Amino acid sequence: MLTLAGPKIRRVFDSVWRMALRVGFPLARAWWHLRRPRHEGALVAIYVGQALLLVKSSYRAEWNFPGGSVQSGETPDAAAQREMEEEIGLPSYTLLPAGSVYGTWDGRRDRVHFFELHLDCLPEMRLDNREVIATHLASPEELHSIALTGAVAAYLRKDLSS
Repeated sequence: MLTLAGPKIRRVFDSVWRMALRVGFPLARAWWHLRRPRHEGALVAIYVGQALLLVKSSYRAEWNFPGGSVQSGETPDAAAQREMEEEIGLPSYTLLPAGSVYGTWDGRRDRVHFFELHLDCLPEMRLDNREVIATHLASPEELHSIALTGAVAAYLRKDLSS
């Protein structure tokens, strides 16, 4: 009986997290629109052949790359590695710097650092099921018809500085 309680409790806990994120993110966006804070993030464009791995957050309508905020005292590369592990369970890989972009998204003045990872095949992933609830390997042709975050759209347009 104890073996069944663990997974059930985890599902309930994950569901509560997703609900908190769905409520909290719009509140945070409203606050950011008022305050216009500066933010720094790191995203990883994971290529499998020519296809790109996209992640779906529980609290966003758009698809994104794995990644997130750069914490105080953390390098963008370390943030990208940490976020890949937290969100999709990928171990540490050598990431190639791919430039950065400045923009205002979700009310924040953002600087987003991009990294690339090129793989022959997609390794097994472990989604956190709280923040990230789905992945999709999108072909180059398909990317034009998918709702993407502003930062990912900027990356695809190659509006990047070194």
